[in-house]
Amino acid sequence: MESEGDGDGAVGERRGESNLERKDQEQTNNSQTLPPLMAASSIAADGVAAAALRSVLLRVTKAAEHSGRSPQSIRVVAVSKTKPVSVLRQVYDAGHRTFGENYVQEIIEKAPQLPEDIEWHFIGNLQSNKVKSLLSGVPNLAMVETVDDQKIANHLDRAVANLGRKPLKVLVQVNTSGEESKFGVEPSGCVELAKHVSQGCPNLEFCGLMTIGMLDYSSTPENFKALANCRSEVSKALGIPEEQLELSMGMSNDFEQAIEMGSTNVRVGSTIFGAREYPNKK
Repeated sequence: MESEGDGDGAVGERRGESNLERKDQEQTNNSQTLPPLMAASSIAADGVAAAALRSVLLRVTKAAEHSGRSPQSIRVVAVSKTKPVSVLRQVYDAGHRTFGENYVQEIIEKAPQLPEDIEWHFIGNLQSNKVKSLLSGVPNLAMVETVDDQKIANHLDRAVANLGRKPLKVLVQVNTSGEESKFGVEPSGCVELAKHVSQGCPNLEFCGLMTIGMLDYSSTPENFKALANCRSEVSKALGIPEEQLELSMGMSNDFEQAIEMGSTNVRVGSTIFGAREYPNKK
């Protein structure tokens, strides 16, 4: 999944100073005459990540239409782990507002440097001792997609209450692949956990289910079907219409298939931002 090279954010830096000044003036003039979204897209037109985002959104639209669904019913979470704020800003300036991060330290460092209208999704494994820092450090955290046991649900519920913030949207993470390396509740336990979150955590808003794919981060149709089956069971147990419960499934190399199988939330990282940039471990 993470095989592409990363040249994001380097285009503008390689240009001469006079070109940059002229470009800045042109962007200022354009932003005064174009609608906000068009102006932002024009400014980011030369950006690698912005162009990749547009390509992804087009592919999402085609996959949705192919399956008889509205593209507006599918959320694209731009997963920006390991990427610098400057590259996220490029994607933001292209009109995107939903970003995902896997690590608490990274999201609490990035969020204050970016506009407050971003909707942040936390999509990594969340430890109980990091809950308070996550919620206090990211006031515009929109969703935690990785609630995989009652303990973490309870910690989130208490932290939201203590901070006095509005109920936090959460997804229950389900381990549909059966791999020990993957976090998530077993499919047989998804109803019990969903019921606990929905009925026992008043400061959390249960929104649906999430899964991660196989070892190579690609999900077979069986993984997607398993999550859809879990949603059916949860829907019946809680008396919530299936269409009101989200399915977060599909990543860079399988999001189109996921959409055709019912996903409402795809998490796309390297296809937008390029290969991850992990620091060398000592």
